[in-house]
Formats: sequence, C-alpha cells, structure tokens
Amino acid sequence: MIDGLKPYPDMKDSGVPWLGGVPVHWEVRKIREVARVVNGFPFDAAHFTAAIGHPVLRIRDLNKRHTTARYDGSWVEEARVEPGDVLIGMDGDFNVGTWAGDEPALLNQRMCCVRAEDSATEAFFRYVLPQPLKEINEATWSTTVKHLASGQVERIAFGFPPLPEQAAMVRFLDYVDRRIRRYIGAKQKLIKLLEEQKQAIIDRAVTRGLDPDVRLKPSGVEWLGDVPEHWEVRRIRTVLADTRAGIWGSDPRPENVDDQVVCLRVADFDMRRLRVSPRKLTVREVPASVREPRLLAPGDILMEKSGGGDAEPVGRVVLYDGQVAPKAITSNFIVRLRPNTALVAPEFLLLLLAMMQSTRRNVPSIKQTTGIQNLDERAYLSLAIGVPPTDEQRHILLELEAPLRNLEQSVERSDREIVLLREYRTRLIADVVTGKLDVREAAVHLPDEAEESERLEPEPLDEAGPPTKADDATADDLDTVLEEAEA
Repeated sequence: MIDGLKPYPDMKDSGVPWLGGVPVHWEVRKIREVARVVNGFPFDAAHFTAAIGHPVLRIRDLNKRHTTARYDGSWVEEARVEPGDVLIGMDGDFNVGTWAGDEPALLNQRMCCVRAEDSATEAFFRYVLPQPLKEINEATWSTTVKHLASGQVERIAFGFPPLPEQAAMVRFLDYVDRRIRRYIGAKQKLIKLLEEQKQAIIDRAVTRGLDPDVRLKPSGVEWLGDVPEHWEVRRIRTVLADTRAGIWGSDPRPENVDDQVVCLRVADFDMRRLRVSPRKLTVREVPASVREPRLLAPGDILMEKSGGGDAEPVGRVVLYDGQVAPKAITSNFIVRLRPNTALVAPEFLLLLLAMMQSTRRNVPSIKQTTGIQNLDERAYLSLAIGVPPTDEQRHILLELEAPLRNLEQSVERSDREIVLLREYRTRLIADVVTGKLDVREAAVHLPDEAEESERLEPEPLDEAGPPTKADDATADDLDTVLEEAEA
C-alpha cells in the first residue's frame, strides 16, 4: 500500500518557501482564489444556553459530534457552518478539523471556515491546510499569544493539483487514515484492558494480601469487607506523620531569586507511573517562612484536593521521590501527606489511596458546590483502611513489582506503536499533499470498502504521548504493524 509509492518524475520550483518544489503540472494558488474564508462571530454571552438553540463551535469542539455551548439568539448566517466543513482554530496551535455533528452550527470568533465550491477541493483542504499553518505556527512571534487573522488564511499559497488528482489523493489518504485509526483504536482498547488488569492486581493485593488461604475477619467497613485477621483496621490519618496544604505563591521576579522554588501542580501528576512528571515544572516566588514548612521530602504522597470531574473524581495521588525537583512545594490544589513509616510504607499507602480514587471509594468525601470538586480532607482522612504489618507490606510490594512492570511495559509498547503511526501518518500526508509522492495509481487500485459498521471516533486534537520519534520509520514498519492488527 505504501512502499510502492514513487515521486513525481518532473518538478518545478513553487516559489513558496514552505512548499519547495511541486509537480510541473500543478498550479500554485492562494486560498482566496479557490475558496471563501468564513469568519466566526462574537456572540452575546447573554444568549448562550446549555439546552436549546444552535450549537456554537469552539476550538476544542473541532472533530466532535457534540458541543455544550448553544446560542438561542437569531441565526447568524455569516457564521454558519455545515457538517463536514473544514475549520481552523485561529488561536494557539491553529488546529484544523471538521464539524462532525449532524446539524448546522455557528462559529465563534476564534475560528474560521474554509469553504471551496468543489467538494474535491474542500476534502483536499482537510489534508493540505495543516502544512502551511504548521509553518506559520513555528515562525517567530512578537507576543506569547498566537492569533491568526483571516487575511493570513486567505493569502496562504499551496500546490493545487487538477481536481481528479485531488480526489485521488483524498481517496488514498482517507483509506490510510481509516486503517491507522482502526489500529490506534484497537491499541487504546488494549491499553485500557491492561490498565484494568493492573488495577485488579493492586486492588486484591492491598485489600486482601497475597495469601488466598489467609483467615479473614470483618473489617466493619462496607466497601472494604473482610480483611486478613492479623491486619489492623485504621483511619487514614492515623498512619500519617503530617499533612500540609500547598500554596501557590506569586509570579517570580528577577530580584527575588532566593524566594523562588519549584511548585508542583496537579498537571505535573503522571498517573500511569504515579510519580511527578519532569516535563515542565513551574517556579513560583514563596517567602522562606511560608515555604520551609511545606518543602517536600522523598516518600511524601501528593494528593489532589481540588479539581476532578464526573469522569475522573478528585483525589488522585502520586509519590514524590525527590528526583524531578530536589527542592519543591505543592500548589494550593494539592495536600502533602507524609506517611508514618513505622506504620506504613509510602509505596503501599500510595497504591491503596490510588485504588480508592480509581474505584471511587473516596466519592462520599467529595463536595461540589461549583464546577470544581473539592475533597473534604477531614472526612477523607477519617476513612478506614486495612493495614498489614510493615514487613508484609514490603513483601507485597516486592511481589507486585514483576507483574506490574510487565503490564507497564506492554502499555508502553502500545503507546510507542500509537506514536509511530501518528507521526508516520503526519509525514505521509505532508509528502502527498506537497507533491513529494505520487499516489494516483495507488488510489486506483484501492479496494472499495464497505460502509463503516460503526463510525470511527475522531482522535483528540492533543495527541501528546511519550517522547518517542518515528524519524527512522519506514513504509515497511507501517505495513507491518497494520498487518499485525488485521491478522
């Protein structure tokens, strides 16, 4: 499917820096010459409703079928888009997508629509527009907030193949995209199953131990049920040496370097590893008298006390091991739990609290008076848990190490394959729509696929994953993983 593709035999200079050479029979056109740019509309907030009216699309609604924002004012024809229209988010990363809903919608002022008269060209735009927008996005800007003007969109120049060739390119890229999305979907389901298996292993180990024949006793706690008879049943607060709420501090200033410290946020939680992520840490200014009592020590557990939602309740936890930031505090949305190591191993308590959050055992301790969930710390720390002797805790952790590592490696391998496919797809699309690869013959020989038995879910705009690169991937790599998925 991929490895037989060849470059076009004759090329010419396009005169467009980002585009380079294009096939000699292609034209170089500007968007305004072949399409109309439809701008969004600054809606009156008083007319927004969650129930009735017309859907109003925001950048985060690209490629979605539903949106919670609706407008019950008069229909604004100049901001109307139809299902399938090609849309551009004009702030941030300039994402390109479509409105995947089944009814017309309205665009807000942070978006625009590129509408071509010919359906082949409009479909072609879905693939070609991300290329010049990526170049614009990576250019030097004078401000930290990036905004794209509609006039810039109209002036974008690109290689314009004949209409039959555009249709062939779209047919080929749609076919490849469907196969890749099917495979990514299968891998994502596998990851979910692996995570569920991991959670089941942890759940059993931290509530019943490893001995299936151990004698049990009633814990007196409804959710916990019976526990090994030699375990203690204790409230969470009784196994802690200390708790301390975080603080956000103020913006750092050059003249106050001595008061600057890393402030960990919930966004820094790596929930797969249950550790702090090193990707992008925040520095805040906090006076020493306020900072010192809040400094973290290796073995501290960081618990989210504000945030969460219906899909993921508040109360996520990670372990601070001191490796990412040797000197740090937490933000005001996090509380520091310092285990009493004479009673509980930090890693054991971490797994137990993580299990309670993922299985929603902490939901009765959650208050929600606004859109943000808040964990009632007093109620939460009063919850009862089963606590084995410390030597048994260490034995449980040791026995869990190998099976959990194997599951994590399987998840990481699936993640890497997803990253490989996404990066390969991005590069393949760029090579096709810029005239580096000729897909006309390949498109003719593609099989006619039956209509999808179920609609493939569009992928989210944010496809961030592990920092794996596919620069050395080949066409054979892609075909191999796809063949394995279809076997």
